[in-house]
Amino acid sequence: MRFDGFGEYAIDFFDGLVADNSKTYWDANKSTYEADVRAPMQALLGELEKEFGGEFGAPKVFRPFRDVRFAKDKTPYKTNCGGVIEAGRGGGAYYVEVSPAGLRTGGGCFHLESDQLARYRAAVAEEIHGERLRSILATLKRAGWEIKGDQLKSAPRGYDKDHERIDLLRYRSVYAVRVWEPDDVLHERACFDRVRKAWRQLRPFNEWARDHVGVAVSS
Repeated sequence: MRFDGFGEYAIDFFDGLVADNSKTYWDANKSTYEADVRAPMQALLGELEKEFGGEFGAPKVFRPFRDVRFAKDKTPYKTNCGGVIEAGRGGGAYYVEVSPAGLRTGGGCFHLESDQLARYRAAVAEEIHGERLRSILATLKRAGWEIKGDQLKSAPRGYDKDHERIDLLRYRSVYAVRVWEPDDVLHERACFDRVRKAWRQLRPFNEWARDHVGVAVSS
């Protein structure tokens, strides 16, 4: 299936779900979700897989159901549809999402297990690899990306608080995000070009993560 943009009612569907996050709404509008959201997302990922799959594996569309077992918020459905191509959680990822906020793309290390975090920090502490990551993140910021992640308030155990890359060493997860508000492009073939361009900008970051962090030992 060729991707020609998300359906005309994709954003309307999510706006309605935000207002009425219930099984009644979901059942009444599931056909819109399938036709205007999920099917286009599958088509988009299918086309992107040709360039970004390879070592990063097969694409996956996330399920629309929230895990509410331990959550205070018991609303049953996610108010977005996300998809990813990744080798293993934390070791680099290409992410795309559609929601009432528009189109969101992202990549990097969204979650790091303890063994991945140890490898990440060892690479950052090494001058060549650490400075390469700094350069990659700076390039992304200049291109309009936001660098995010969980950070310690102090130096991680085993590292000097005055280390020249202490800002990077404090990360417990680190990733890049870019968002486009809802516009006509979201519903056109040009949306594919937008995501592909964004993912190409992410490639150096994801390849750094693949080479120096990798998948978790438990994966």
